[in-house]
Amino acid sequence: MHNKENLYCPYCMQQNVCPFFYEQMRKFNNSDHDDETRGDDELQHFDLFSEESYLNNTRAPEQDVTRIYTILNNQQPQLFREMQRIIENYVRTAISFTLDESPKYGGNINQRINTIYNNFRRRYDTIFSVLSASGLPNSVVRRTFRDIIEFTLRNSTVPPFPVPPQPGPQPQPEPGDEWSQWEDLGGVLKFSPAVSSWAPNRLDVFVTGTDSALYHKYWNGSRWSEYENLGGILTSAPAAVSWGNNRIDIFGRGTTNSMYHKYFDGSNFSEWEDLGGVLTSAPTVSSWAPNRLDTFVRGTDNALYHKWWNGSTWSDFENLGGNLTSAPAAVSWGNNRIDVFVRGQGNRLYHKWWDGSNWSDFEDLGGNIASAPAVSSRATNRLEVFARNPNNQLITRSWNGSRWSNWQTIGGTFTLDPAAVSWGPRRTDVFVKGSNNALWHIWRD
Repeated sequence: MHNKENLYCPYCMQQNVCPFFYEQMRKFNNSDHDDETRGDDELQHFDLFSEESYLNNTRAPEQDVTRIYTILNNQQPQLFREMQRIIENYVRTAISFTLDESPKYGGNINQRINTIYNNFRRRYDTIFSVLSASGLPNSVVRRTFRDIIEFTLRNSTVPPFPVPPQPGPQPQPEPGDEWSQWEDLGGVLKFSPAVSSWAPNRLDVFVTGTDSALYHKYWNGSRWSEYENLGGILTSAPAAVSWGNNRIDIFGRGTTNSMYHKYFDGSNFSEWEDLGGVLTSAPTVSSWAPNRLDTFVRGTDNALYHKWWNGSTWSDFENLGGNLTSAPAAVSWGNNRIDVFVRGQGNRLYHKWWDGSNWSDFEDLGGNIASAPAVSSRATNRLEVFARNPNNQLITRSWNGSRWSNWQTIGGTFTLDPAAVSWGPRRTDVFVKGSNNALWHIWRD
């Protein structure tokens, strides 16, 4: 920190007078401060230092805190100014960095915020170290600097210009389509994520935390929420789908290897419901009509099993055959239509579909995939399948209504299985568990 260019803090340029250097850096050196490795603290304590709640976490009356704060300002103005100046310098550094970087990057406002924040985080890592050592939750620090960057961008008159081509593997999208850069959404994931969407520009992501509970993070059209703990004990990745506005159904494998179900009705999340069965994989779910759910799992014989909700009752599990080497993935692009994908023998992708009357046989789509697949649909008779290749990169192939494309490499580095969803005719969002165990996001619009 003491030699970082353009850092405005005069205290930290002089170690002998820096109020943070000896004590806070000593604490920092003895602690694990990285955003990703502190995910559990973030999930549980992200509101600790918010303006609305910090006093709720102490016993002192608010009027006493205000009285001492006022006396400090009146009787120790130099100390008060020094404290303000430290924080102000951090803010000014973030503003200056954003103004310097903003002309370099194109894309929408969220893409530019993500890119500039990640660059700022790398350039001024010691700012984050000091704030972390002072006790501020990483989620609060991250949210604050992202808000400063966003405010600066929205009030800057400097126009962006397109990002120059970057080296390394690049996606091969359809003409006019471009994939975003990868976005780190934090947290510490135990299994792969799940995602659903109940409206345009709305995303609900579900993950299993290190405590095996279900956690929820959502995009409301302008910003990401913090993680919320929805409880339970899961032994697999979750699955999620939405069949109507403000409705989400979530599934997971429980401690008895049976399938559990939880739903959001627009106001509250339900309790967990045990739907039975013996699962050897995470479940998947699709919906082709309001109040209709079709779930799929791998059974103890490695076959594909199907259980559905018809609006009033659950069916028994139905054996659809096959020899699966992964969890299945499912999506619906129209009334009474379901497409299911699995990894089969030889690590090849296999496809089976319901046309409203009958199930097809399994179709061999080839490839060499190192994960369970994920699938989304942007329009009627359109499918996009995603998987991890042996190099731990994201790959995809698509159905355009008449034929399958070749496999294409999007890139990145991740573990386990991807999750995908589409909330519009030209929009696809993909989520993965990154190599740092955090949630990562990439999209195309």
